[in-house]
Amino acid sequence: MFKMFESVDAVRVEEKASSMEEKVVNDEEIELTINDSVSRKFSISPCSLREFAVGYLLGEGLAGSLEDITDIKIEGKTIKAKIDLADFDIRKELVVGSDCFGGWRTKIEFVGTVESNFKVSKKDIFKAFDRLKKEAEVWQETGGTHVAGLVSSGKFIAIEDVSRHVAVDKIIGAGALAGCDLSRSFIVYSGRMPADMMIKVARVGIPIIASNAAPTSSGVSVAQEAHVTMLGFVRDRRFNIYTYPERILI
Repeated sequence: MFKMFESVDAVRVEEKASSMEEKVVNDEEIELTINDSVSRKFSISPCSLREFAVGYLLGEGLAGSLEDITDIKIEGKTIKAKIDLADFDIRKELVVGSDCFGGWRTKIEFVGTVESNFKVSKKDIFKAFDRLKKEAEVWQETGGTHVAGLVSSGKFIAIEDVSRHVAVDKIIGAGALAGCDLSRSFIVYSGRMPADMMIKVARVGIPIIASNAAPTSSGVSVAQEAHVTMLGFVRDRRFNIYTYPERILI
């Protein structure tokens, strides 16, 4: 069982220097292999690895649904996944190749748009962020993680990770495994919103994402094209809406 953080010796410098013990978040190199033909390594927090695998496969388009994932085995720091799809080799090339050839602009062509009439109130947004802060226990101990939350039909799923992308992968996977209707769910999380994050969210059909941080121009472009409602700077009972404000009840 991996630990999320550990204690190390440090020196605190204020007016004087003093020895102290400080808690630091753990990160591990985890390898994900898919159908014995694709292998990728990630530096992530060593928790919720099954959820990570499911969320990553769905968010990257390597699996179209949970039913396409036939097996996931976790062996130490290796995750072995099996996908049963006739066009897996084509999907594989789109995901792996797009990192070098065209980046997010290549990926967005294969995402489609989010068709959802789901709406939430600003009260729902603030309530979810209040709970997100309470759930961020490792961050409170170390200051070293991002936290993401999925709000869906009375469920609230929160997971922390050293990577903001992986935190979102993990809650997407957890939501899928819990049978959540992602088209009637929204994400709250701590971190910037670039294009690759928005593609992940759009691909699984989540209509709303809200962050206490800023978007990037590429993220706004993808949100606009994919019909995702993007909220930023959620703090002090205020926020900015960058795309599709009609989903937020003011």
